[in-house]
Amino acid sequence: MFEYAPAPESRSVVDLKPSYGLFIDGTFVDPTDGGSFKSINPASEEVLAEIAEAGAQDVERAVRAARKAYDKVWGPMPGRDRAKYLYRIARLIQERSRELAVLESLDNGKPIRESRDVDLPLVAAHFFYYAGWADKLPHAGFGPDPRPIGVAAQVIPWNFPLLMLAWKIAPALAAGNTVVLKPAETTPLTALLFAEICQQADLPAGVVNIVTGAGDTGRALVEHAGVDKVAFTGSTEVGRAIARSVAGTSKKLTLELGGKAANIVFDDAPIDQAVEGIVNGIFFNQGHVCCAGSRLLVQENVADRVLESLKRRMAQLRVGDPLDKNTDVGAINSAAQLERIRELSDAGSAEGAERWSPPCELPDRGFWFAPTIFTGVTQAHRIAREEIFGPVLSVLTFRTPAEAVEKANNTPYGLSAGIWTDKGSRILWMADRLRAGVVWANTFNKFDPTSPFGGYKESGYGREGGRHGLEGYLNV
Repeated sequence: MFEYAPAPESRSVVDLKPSYGLFIDGTFVDPTDGGSFKSINPASEEVLAEIAEAGAQDVERAVRAARKAYDKVWGPMPGRDRAKYLYRIARLIQERSRELAVLESLDNGKPIRESRDVDLPLVAAHFFYYAGWADKLPHAGFGPDPRPIGVAAQVIPWNFPLLMLAWKIAPALAAGNTVVLKPAETTPLTALLFAEICQQADLPAGVVNIVTGAGDTGRALVEHAGVDKVAFTGSTEVGRAIARSVAGTSKKLTLELGGKAANIVFDDAPIDQAVEGIVNGIFFNQGHVCCAGSRLLVQENVADRVLESLKRRMAQLRVGDPLDKNTDVGAINSAAQLERIRELSDAGSAEGAERWSPPCELPDRGFWFAPTIFTGVTQAHRIAREEIFGPVLSVLTFRTPAEAVEKANNTPYGLSAGIWTDKGSRILWMADRLRAGVVWANTFNKFDPTSPFGGYKESGYGREGGRHGLEGYLNV
């Protein structure tokens, strides 16, 4: 047996400032009518920096700057010139990828391997991809003269802070819009470093504005009369509130909300491959994924075999320091989210489901939760119906493909699903019947900037990524 040897990534590549202001009209400024809050490392509860909290007057300043940039500079600019800026941003992201990855793991709690090998390559790829679209919009099938909408208000979550920023900002800028973005209050640091990259790229002032804060800041931004488009990724509850506030206005709206994805394993699936997909589907990013495969549906005659293999694989997962390159499962993002995970997990036990976690020594400080599975789960259990947004898997069984479809669709959400089988015809049959925006076959959590992503039902509407991701930022 080999002893575990930590392989920590150095923090020295990140130049953390004691405090950060708002990024408005190309410069960092102090808030006019807001306060400040602390950004905390969830793995250690260390205070990383003091962050400015934007008030209503600060939001007004940011929207006014975005409007001026849209009218005077960015909107009239030829697409080929906008493409040059996007391409320059993409190259700078690549050059500073190690710095961005370390900062993302510090602020968010996700393992450095995921920040470094998944998030950052995708972030750069999105800017490269949409740089290629900027001068081709008349040929994209939107009509002969697609026009930008204007000023976009964008509110992003804490689970993929920099990647969600790229999903929002890159298509908006390619289409000729200017943006005011509000990152999540628990993970603002990589958005503020991105603001520095915008300065480094000589992006015209006001094209990208970043206002930090909590719910009141986001509400002031979304409800601002000078905003033409609202794009939100986050909880279904907040998405409903935004939809109500936008109703009756001329603002365009796209929502990417919660999920409760089914990962469906048939008896002819390659079990070892499927188990890797199950682990990736629910324990990637600590389960902080809106399309996480949090419901495992296993064909009844192979359920014991799959569970045995799954438990064996879970016992090999390393939980701990996010900056250790060996870590598989990092820290839960915040104390509030940890409490939510605990509450729903305790409810699963109280409702009679059988709980199992591998032996796991958790750190003394920070916010941690061991990878957990529940068996004996029915569709009536809260853990099978409510989004947990943590490393918790509910296991159900089925006998026939029709029953699998019925159980997979028996949810208010419709963001994604996974199918594991050796039969291509069954994959097509299932995919045609699953009410999910994305269906993966013999894989899970695969993303590409050329592919659209979005959901049905309470998982929102509109698409991000690919050509479809441009449509929400164009008048067509």
